[in-house]
Amino acid sequence: MPQTAWPPSHPDPVPGFRDRLIVFTRYPRPGRTKTRLIPLLGREGAAEMQRLLTERLLARIIADPLLRDRTTVHFTGGSRQQMRRWLGPQPTLAPQRGADLGRRMLAALVRARTLGNDHIILVGADCPALDAELLRHGFALLAEHDLVIGPSRDGGYYLIGISARTEVTLLSPLFTDMAWSTSRVLAETLARAGRLGLSCGLLTTLVDIDRPEDLAYFHHHPGPR
Repeated sequence: MPQTAWPPSHPDPVPGFRDRLIVFTRYPRPGRTKTRLIPLLGREGAAEMQRLLTERLLARIIADPLLRDRTTVHFTGGSRQQMRRWLGPQPTLAPQRGADLGRRMLAALVRARTLGNDHIILVGADCPALDAELLRHGFALLAEHDLVIGPSRDGGYYLIGISARTEVTLLSPLFTDMAWSTSRVLAETLARAGRLGLSCGLLTTLVDIDRPEDLAYFHHHPGPR
């Protein structure tokens, strides 16, 4: 990835709040990432897709003065040293911690709140159409809602965020005992949020690149660069 300097502090996406953007990604080790794409792309090709998607998203974040100094990359599948060699001296890095995806997401949100952040958004790096404008819109929705979610076409979501007024310790039901990577994730998350009395703003539905059939979208609809 080109080594682009992340300049010092800029205004928050929502004035008066200390916002945090969390990017979840995986070190692009062949055979250990994008495994559902391996039958079509091979081990090296699937890892290259992981690398490309992550770098594209981070390049868009770096280019936005309202987001770049508010971003932490939470990683798995590699060491901190490997991530540094890949992404360079910035952005801030943190290892993902937890037994499954839900617990890792919850741990990242709890960590961000413990560090004093208000509005917090967590995204995956699998969606080629996700750009800075949509991320800023997500933060704006958190001024009106307890949660914000970006639905993905496969029935999951590519983004989830919590507002400054949302108590992170109450969110465990949204992330535990969930059948991750199934078409019911979004519907079940919204149902659980409703039972918790949490309002939820929804963003545009986008496509994650996880399966061979998603590659047509990547090649023909890569989203804004």
